[in-house]
Amino acid sequence: MSRDHAHVQEFFGARAADWDSRFPDDGPAYAAAVAELGLREGDRVLDAGCGTGRALPPLRAAVGPPGLVLGADVTPGMLQAAARAGRDREGRLLLTDVAALPLRSRSLDAVFAAGLIAHLPDPAGNLRELARVVRPGGVLALFHPIGRRALAARQGRLVTPDDLRAEPNLRPLLAGAGWRMTSYVDEDDRFLALAVRGA
Repeated sequence: MSRDHAHVQEFFGARAADWDSRFPDDGPAYAAAVAELGLREGDRVLDAGCGTGRALPPLRAAVGPPGLVLGADVTPGMLQAAARAGRDREGRLLLTDVAALPLRSRSLDAVFAAGLIAHLPDPAGNLRELARVVRPGGVLALFHPIGRRALAARQGRLVTPDDLRAEPNLRPLLAGAGWRMTSYVDEDDRFLALAVRGA
C-alpha cells in the first residue's frame, strides 16, 4: 500500500463513524447526480470510492433488481459504516483500490465517483483503470455535492489554477485516460463532470 493510500485510509477511517451525520442533507444531490448517468434497468455500475455508500440506494433504484451495483473503497471503516447503514443490501461492497479493480475489462456500463478524484495518488492512471472496466460508450460521473469554490471555502483555502477539477485541467486528463467529457457543471451547490468511454 502506498503512503498516499495509508493517508487516505487514516483520514477517512477516523471520520467514517460520523460521516453521514456530518453531511445529512446530501441525499437529494446524490440522487440527482445518479439520474444524470442515464442508467437503465439491468445496467452494471460501480460506485468508485463509495465511502459510506450514499450513492448506492439511487444507483440500485436506477438499475433495478436485475442490475449490478458495486461499491468499492480502500478504507475498511467506510465500508463498515455503509454496512451498518444497511447500504450493503443495495450493492456488493468491495474493499479494493481503484488503481487495480478486481473486475473484468469492459464489464460495466457506468462508474459513479463522488469526491474521488482529489484523493487519487495517480489520477491519470486511476482514470485509465476506470476506463478499462467500462464498455465503450459507458459513462463516468465525477461528482461532489458542492462546487469547487464552496468546498475550498469550507476547508479554509482558495481555489487554485492547478485544481484537477478545473475544466481546463480535467478535460485533457480525462481524454488522456480514454474518456471524452460531455458536460461540466461547477456551481456552489454541486460539481458534476460527465464523460463517455471511447472505443
